[in-house]
Parts: sequence; structure tokens; C-alpha cells
Amino acid sequence: RQMESLNIDRGAPILIRIYKEENTLEVWKQDRTGKFALLKSYPICKFSGQLGPKIAQGDHQAPEGFYDITPGQMNPNSSQYLSFNIGFPNAFDRSLGRTGSFLMVHGGCKSAGCYAMTDYQMEEIYGLVDEAFKGGQDRIQLAAFPFQMTTQNLTRYADNPNAPFWEMLKSGDDAFFATGQ
Repeated sequence: RQMESLNIDRGAPILIRIYKEENTLEVWKQDRTGKFALLKSYPICKFSGQLGPKIAQGDHQAPEGFYDITPGQMNPNSSQYLSFNIGFPNAFDRSLGRTGSFLMVHGGCKSAGCYAMTDYQMEEIYGLVDEAFKGGQDRIQLAAFPFQMTTQNLTRYADNPNAPFWEMLKSGDDAFFATGQ
């Protein structure tokens, strides 16, 4: 019903947005006009680390940045109920020598560098991702942010060594909200 009220087809493309400070994972779905609309927000059960990007394998830090999820990254047989690999490290991460593997969104509500959801939430999120792939989407963007990318938040963290990186993330965030795509 919610999809119909938002003018969205079940198999339409999706994207995922994560905000660490707000402990929120959002699923956005493309409506029939081609713009993305917020379908649902989920509280993140657990993520590890603090605000800032993942730097190295074993740092127990959840990544920040723009990642792609492909069908091959889906894991219905995960030891953490259900999971999908977020695609860390991306090309930008690799260019900076950042390392890590098997960074997931998964059920189980425990994290060592991942974004953990409750099993019930993960079943729903996994189903939405799977449905988008079955509808023809070949990759799903996952954007992981330290916080809502507002000017006020960036000002609060202006002295943080990650501030230049977060400014770059804000550019991508601003483009999304300006275009709805």
C-alpha cells in the first residue's frame, strides 16, 4: 500500500542511505516519475567504530562513502541470518590504500565493522534489495554518511581530521537531493 501511495512499482530500483550518528538506514525507491522517494527508515541495531571512514582491515570501523551492491554480493546463507556485502573498498578507498573485506549489512545485531540490523529488519531490507535486482536493477548504490550532511553538522565537526572527506560526501548528498536521482 505504501508503495502505491508513493507511486512506486514493486520491482523499481532502490538505493540505501546510512547515517551513523543518527543510527539510521534508509531505503529509497524510484517512483514512476524517475525520482527517488523515501520508502522506509530503519534504526541500525549496531555498527562498530566511530564517525569517520574505515582505514584498515581489523580497525573495527564501519565504512563511509559511496558503494555499489551487485547481485553477486547477496548472501542468503550468511552466518548472520541474511547479508549483503556493501562493496568496500571502492575505487576511492583503494586509491588511498584503505583495506578491508566482507563489510556487510546483515542481521544478528552484532558488528565488527559492519552495519547490523535485527533479523526482522534484515529480512525486509534483503527482500527489497532482491526485488529490485529481479526488477532489472544491476547495481544498488549504498551511501554511508557519518551524519545527516547538513551545513550545521559539518560546522560542528569542522575541526575533525575527516572534515575534507565529509565535504566531498556532502557534494554527492547535495546532488542527490537536488535531482532526486
